[in-house]
Amino acid sequence: MSLTRVVLTSGRSLDLSELRLSSTYGGVLEGYPCKPLNEMKIKGLISTAEREHPLTPVHLVPPPREYPDQYAGAFGPVEVLPQVACVGAFHSTALDPAHDPVLHRSILTIIWFQPTTRVPSGCDAEEALREVDWEGLARDHEL
Repeated sequence: MSLTRVVLTSGRSLDLSELRLSSTYGGVLEGYPCKPLNEMKIKGLISTAEREHPLTPVHLVPPPREYPDQYAGAFGPVEVLPQVACVGAFHSTALDPAHDPVLHRSILTIIWFQPTTRVPSGCDAEEALREVDWEGLARDHEL
């Protein structure tokens, strides 16, 4: 059973079976949003997703970054990512038409950032999420 369905700009429908939301900067005790901190957060999300779903490819949707006019500290200029980090396990119909549609489906774990905790749905998901190249990134999996 899926939590929701997302429709890509290609027209392919994806079912979301698992979703983890976290505050992008939750738990940061010192410092400020900057490129090194953001890269560490992204690498951590990717590592966790790969560890939790070892047979599933993982794709990061490049996050939008804002550079407010604020004092640059020791780690460089302020660089802000959207407030919510999302990790979603998606599946769809098999990529290979020769695969039995009952026994096979395509799978991909996607990491993206968004400004709210709203669960993506239909054509109302973040545009960058809807533009994922499913055919180039997902992998067929036998159930």
